[in-house]
Amino acid sequence: MQTTTLSFANLHNHGELFANMLRARRELFIVHNKWNLPEALGMEYDQYDTPASRWVVVHDEFGRVLAGNRLTPTTTRCGIYSYMIRDAQRGLLDTIPSDLLFDEAPVSETVWESSRLFVSHDVPAAQRRAVHARLILELGAAARNLGAAYCLTLLAATWPRWSDRVGVKMKAMGPVIETEGRHQVVAMDFATSLH
Repeated sequence: MQTTTLSFANLHNHGELFANMLRARRELFIVHNKWNLPEALGMEYDQYDTPASRWVVVHDEFGRVLAGNRLTPTTTRCGIYSYMIRDAQRGLLDTIPSDLLFDEAPVSETVWESSRLFVSHDVPAAQRRAVHARLILELGAAARNLGAAYCLTLLAATWPRWSDRVGVKMKAMGPVIETEGRHQVVAMDFATSLH
């Protein structure tokens, strides 16, 4: 199992890994979960897949994607968009309720958004926990390398049951909401975790 943090600056060094990650996202989010998301050429994408973002990918030596995640700075802007959680709060996304946070969405160089976190549907049950833990470990390292102390993420509301297992302090930042199931915005503390 390998991990790679991709950016627009290093995509050319990793062959098909970025495209494979977008294909794996499509397979899980569109095909398996039946979410209504943009797709092209067999890949899922959205307005947040920009040069400002980074993608943490867990993969095997052949480039088969096991898990992935996108990191986006909360300071980014692209037209009317900033980052998914903030844009939902601002009413720009019709698929996520605007009341997903207790307070105003942060805009800070030390806070990044973690989104599109997934473990591929075809990863065997016996390996899922290890793959997920590896993804979170690399996510924390990438976040700290980018200067982030915290990442905001929209997780399944079951997160309190497994957060201790991955070694990251997490705190609810909003109420449980209904969006493709029960979810909640959580702050992941990478300043004190995973050292």
